[in-house]
Amino acid sequence: MNNHAYTDLMAFERETQALSAVAERLGWDQETMMPRGASHQRGEEMAAMEGILHARRTDPRVGEWLAAAEAPDQAGAAQLRLIRRAHDRAVKIPGALAQDLARVTSVAQGVWAEARAAQDVAAFLPTLQKVVDLRRQEAACLAQGGDLYDALMDDYEPGATAATIGAMFDRMRPRLVALREKVLGRAAPKVEGHFPAEGQLALAREVAEAYGYDFTRGRLDLAVHPFSSGTGDDSRITTRVVESDPFNCLYSTIHEVGHSSYELNIDRALKMTPVGRGVSMGVHESQSRIYENQIGRGAMALWLYDRMKARFGEIGVGSAQDFLKAVNRVQAGYIRTEADEVHYNLHIMMRFDLERALIRGDLAVGDLEAAWNARFLADFGVKVDKPSNGVLQDVHWSVGLFGYFPTYTLGNVYAGCLWVALRRDVPGVEEALAQGDTSGAVGWLKDRLQSQGGLRAPADTIAHACGFAPHEGPLLDYLEAKFAGLYGL
Repeated sequence: MNNHAYTDLMAFERETQALSAVAERLGWDQETMMPRGASHQRGEEMAAMEGILHARRTDPRVGEWLAAAEAPDQAGAAQLRLIRRAHDRAVKIPGALAQDLARVTSVAQGVWAEARAAQDVAAFLPTLQKVVDLRRQEAACLAQGGDLYDALMDDYEPGATAATIGAMFDRMRPRLVALREKVLGRAAPKVEGHFPAEGQLALAREVAEAYGYDFTRGRLDLAVHPFSSGTGDDSRITTRVVESDPFNCLYSTIHEVGHSSYELNIDRALKMTPVGRGVSMGVHESQSRIYENQIGRGAMALWLYDRMKARFGEIGVGSAQDFLKAVNRVQAGYIRTEADEVHYNLHIMMRFDLERALIRGDLAVGDLEAAWNARFLADFGVKVDKPSNGVLQDVHWSVGLFGYFPTYTLGNVYAGCLWVALRRDVPGVEEALAQGDTSGAVGWLKDRLQSQGGLRAPADTIAHACGFAPHEGPLLDYLEAKFAGLYGL
């Protein structure tokens, strides 16, 4: 066994991971603290960091160490697998292209935010065109004659393809649409009132702590589009506040707590290594979605009702059961992040089709808004009223995250499987959640999945936790049973 090669490789990789964390911190600062006038300078800073990181990822010594190194154990084998994958992808991308992408997508975030605030799609389209062009160039380097969209999606969910994801969506859509038709329009209570920002943020912190979020290694800030950032001993979350809609803040916080908890709960012996991060965005989304939906919009909502009343007084509903119905109210709204569980995956399917068409060259950037509006009307029966409720609502395309959207629904599918296994293995878990006790649910997720980081491939990570291969059936069964019970179907 060549321990020297493995040891040298891992020492080099830890430095690369540390530099990557610094770059990620720059991105967090840009979205939360950075003065608006610094966007172009930040773009240069991000490009410089990407140049350094790309040079390290393509360093010839990495290839030499990989050829000589032998894994000391299962974790070591996973480290080598992930380093080899990253190296093989990095060497296909020219350094100048990697830097251009970092620079343009950094600046694009600010352009998108300003265009969104001004409801001005035209102001964003030239920048979006640059992002799409650069990502298509990158995809061509990676695909080497194959499908461009598949090459990009592989960044977020290794092994997934548009064909397999599209087939899964095709199987899911009929049952989702049928459920929507049964539920949509049925009366449901609604939380109403004025919910001051200070109170929402205080309650958001209380809720995060109830889920076990470690504020000694994290923090909560405001952002235009909620996100989490960081790994190891520093993983931060953001949310946003609408004073007429407390669920926007609270459930965005819970969602990001799920992401951040995955990172913070990975075995600390693995930190600053490739295995010491979430294995894929689909698995990552499984954590955010199960925290938000099966737990947060399930029994935990009964506890949240009492906390809402204690914080805000009269909230427009008179019982915990009515509050549960209000939390799960089904309506054809514009915003993906605020969508109920019945509509959410239909939002993702629309974005999947549009962004795949953009990358494949079947849809021009200049035609994107019209395509979005037409598809939204067809799928949701509602006409888009303004760009911030339509094509400008998500940050993802401005930062080049093409291929990311389908991982949200894949995460929902994974969460459906995990919920079946969690309820099987933790008796009385829903009764405990109704009292605000998340220890059984969160502890199971930590032990069975989160602590192991990237030790296994994505689908194998879910199968290891659940005891069966993941598929969409448990999610659809859960949705049908849940909304049948809520709406008396």
